Amino acid sequence: MNVRAWGVLFVLSGAIFLEGIDVAMLNVALPAIRDDLGLSTGTLSGVVSAYVLGYGGFMLLGGRAADLLGKRRMFLLWLTVFLIFSGLGGFATEGWMLLTARFVTGVAAAFMAPAGLALITGTFPEGPPRNRALGVYAGTAAGGFSLGLVAGGVLASAGWRWVFFAPVILAAVILAAAIPLLRDDTPPARPARGSFDLAGAAAVTTSMLLLAYGVVRLEHGTEGFGITLSVFAAGFAALAAFVGIERRSPAPLVRLGILRTPGLVRVNAGALLFLTAFAGFQFVITLYLQELRGWSPLQTGLAMLIVGIDTILAPTLTPKLVNRFGTARVLFAGICSAVLGYALFLPVSADWTYAAMLPSMLLLGLAFSLAYGPLTTAATDGVAEHEHGLAGGLLYTSIQFGTALGVSAVTALSVVALDTAGSPITLEAIRTALILPAAAAVLAAIITAFGLRARTSVPTPTPAPV
Repeated sequence: MNVRAWGVLFVLSGAIFLEGIDVAMLNVALPAIRDDLGLSTGTLSGVVSAYVLGYGGFMLLGGRAADLLGKRRMFLLWLTVFLIFSGLGGFATEGWMLLTARFVTGVAAAFMAPAGLALITGTFPEGPPRNRALGVYAGTAAGGFSLGLVAGGVLASAGWRWVFFAPVILAAVILAAAIPLLRDDTPPARPARGSFDLAGAAAVTTSMLLLAYGVVRLEHGTEGFGITLSVFAAGFAALAAFVGIERRSPAPLVRLGILRTPGLVRVNAGALLFLTAFAGFQFVITLYLQELRGWSPLQTGLAMLIVGIDTILAPTLTPKLVNRFGTARVLFAGICSAVLGYALFLPVSADWTYAAMLPSMLLLGLAFSLAYGPLTTAATDGVAEHEHGLAGGLLYTSIQFGTALGVSAVTALSVVALDTAGSPITLEAIRTALILPAAAAVLAAIITAFGLRARTSVPTPTPAPV
């Protein structure tokens, strides 16, 4: 790779690292935010879910906007919005202010992330160069999630508002480097009639917002169950309307034929379940360590530091394994590692030593090392380059819906203990909630196994579709 290509990779990896570290740091700071602002556990999970609502609701629109309006333009514009609203979150004095800031930050990420992935695939030619670049990119993203736990613990010890202010500094550095470095060599795929599919955009965004909100409402359990069902029904109705619009549109926002790309649906289902498991586990473990065990945010972050081995292994070891064994096999091994890690944590007790937790943390670090990169690579395999923004939008939509589902579902499973502000966290509630990550990871492994069956030929150096 030439110097400029390395610079582009550095900038775009920094942006996806920013997104991951932003989410992870906030998760570690949640108990401190609850104490300062007096939030209930439901509102506390809403701080996470507000980001996901914006991200999941606008991701497909963001992915297609990158293809239609220009990847560089969308990336720079929404990185700026991300920077501004991340900083505003640090000034929040009420729960609604924090929720609003997180929602807009999520919307910004929804436009920024698929544009960044498309810029990567547009900069590096298909084959080993692109695979290496995507390995570094995905490894950096996974590293953001894991290292953010430690950074969040350090910053939260100084004051939870620094969890919002620190990403502003990093975003400003990335923006300053991105302006001269980034180029968009692929011309925007303008709609055939020179118009934007506004009806399709409105329908899919409405659908994604409603479905994401329905997932978030799961944390209320049986309370208001009728409303939750109504939200889901409205979301699926809007999705059906979107499909009808796209079939008739001369310039569809989402070409429905992309869903027939081999393995694409399986990749996105696997990504959704993989992140459902990890997000649910991370939320529960934060409450377990800080509210049941009385650990500090810094101790919590250090406890999960070992998960950050993916920062080293993902860009170095994983591409070599993919070239030798194929994407599907490496991904399957990663998800199986996660299954074992969650299973080992199920019998957790109130006086577990860190040595008892360590095997699970190691296995989760290995899982992210082996799974996250192949998921990112497979998301664009077999997809035309001018639709890579859309393919990235589909992947990140799945990731964010998985994150929302994980946090909401574990809260719903432990709703009796966690529903009211001030209610003590019980070990039984923790154990019950931990069933969700294990079950989601098992489902992800089953789905990925079908990719192994579909892949009957000998792997080539180019990763096979999952």
